[in-house]
Amino acid sequence: MGIKDLLRFVKPYVEPIHIKKYAGQRVGIDAYSWLHKGAYSCSMELLLNIEGDKKFQYLKYFMNRINMLRHYKITPVVVFDGGNLPCKAATEDERDKRRQTNRDLAMEKLKEGNIAAASELFQRAVSISPVMAYQLIQILRSESIEFIVAPYEADAQLAYMSTLEAEKGGIVAVISEDSDLLAYGCPAIIFKMDQYGNGQEVILDKFFSSTTHVPSFRSFDRTLFTGMCVLAGCDFLPSVPGIGISKAYGLVSKYRNLDRVLSILKIEKRSQVPENYSKSFKEAVAVFQHARVYDAVSKQLKHIKPIPDELLESLDGELNFLGPEMAPSVATAIAQGRLNPCTMEAFDHLPSSRNHIDLTNITRVVQSQKREAASLSSGDGCFSVVSSHKSRKGSKAVEDKQTPSSVERKLINKDLELEKLRPLINNATGEDTIIIPKEAPKVPDNNPFKKRKIEEMQLDWNVSNNTTEQMSVVTEVESSEIMGFTPDSQKSVDSKPVLMVPDGNKRAKKVKRTNCHSSLHKNSSILNFFSRI
Repeated sequence: MGIKDLLRFVKPYVEPIHIKKYAGQRVGIDAYSWLHKGAYSCSMELLLNIEGDKKFQYLKYFMNRINMLRHYKITPVVVFDGGNLPCKAATEDERDKRRQTNRDLAMEKLKEGNIAAASELFQRAVSISPVMAYQLIQILRSESIEFIVAPYEADAQLAYMSTLEAEKGGIVAVISEDSDLLAYGCPAIIFKMDQYGNGQEVILDKFFSSTTHVPSFRSFDRTLFTGMCVLAGCDFLPSVPGIGISKAYGLVSKYRNLDRVLSILKIEKRSQVPENYSKSFKEAVAVFQHARVYDAVSKQLKHIKPIPDELLESLDGELNFLGPEMAPSVATAIAQGRLNPCTMEAFDHLPSSRNHIDLTNITRVVQSQKREAASLSSGDGCFSVVSSHKSRKGSKAVEDKQTPSSVERKLINKDLELEKLRPLINNATGEDTIIIPKEAPKVPDNNPFKKRKIEEMQLDWNVSNNTTEQMSVVTEVESSEIMGFTPDSQKSVDSKPVLMVPDGNKRAKKVKRTNCHSSLHKNSSILNFFSRI
């Protein structure tokens, strides 16, 4: 995902910031970036379609970060990926195969009982579907959060929106994990932002203006920088063997002309350079500069930047690799989240039951998330940052009083994992939906205390039966009065009846009746009592 090793290479230009720097401004969100991170915590539930609230954990993850941005007076603008570009088909196919391989391996580990290994593999296999994105879109609508679905790449849409004024839907920065945004020419990007708003900022203009940083890009322009990224390998074109980010930088900084770099590369690498590499290279650079995006003002597709006549002529007018053209009505329906950008089907008329979207579950998850945010709220907002060691220690003490100990939590989690394992293995190959029964974890059969308890219960039951028989004999011989059982209270189903035993003074004495769970000592005492009578 992105340009390999690019962020590591430009590390001298990366600066730590807090998101409150952008208070009062509009910031774009790469939606699939956060959705992927949120899906890691529920990847097994998603891939095996396990019913339950945890299946929607990625929605809670996303909305927690949205609420954090709103807390700092930032206007979030969420941008979703749309359909796949034709030139990205090979990359998508390879990723799908890799995910399927990881899923198959995860199933094997699950059947072996190795839940930890299976969970890690499920995380590598999880992917975000348009249906999952639509679930989030419905929440964003209910929360009045601005969003847009790109016709194709969200990165291209975000880069285009970065060039607009706020009144026309523009944004000043982008939050993402994808280094492709640098190749698209996005002016300001925040990477690796955590739940508290701390992140790493990259300002693209500093690349070309700095005189002290190494590597230096003083001799580069935007086109040369994008060419360096494509040469190092991207989603639209794999790199030539032996060419990484450092080698690509060296070639571009030395020759300062992309056509010249391609000629040198063909001489140096010879047969390692594919026959059509030069054409594919120029198309990949064109995608980063001129991909089709959605314009919310005109409500139709347009290019990030107009295509120069020279480039248009060299491409012979063939522009589908930039994203096939589509009717304005279709582009608008996709942008508004009403049409699946991959299947072109309306989301509210999904034909398959497997794609059914349960709004009740989503609403319940959002309400739960709101309650959690409210419980964490302090005087000025729903997010509080602990800045001192003393405060952290005090907070930890309060938490320890309200939550189970770490040992108890481990035991509970282990029981839940073992309980999940049984239905997962039994249904792994045939069932679309796996429902885990909501019952308490069972005690293992080899528990000696359980065995002893069962034996005592059986003995108590036998003694209780014998006691009842002897009580009947005593009653028939010594008294003609009827012995009955009267409840102590009618208010509780758990109340214990009492035995009314007449004595010489014709007054009934209340004696608690034992049940089958009584101890042997108590039953023996009652038997001795009636024997004396």
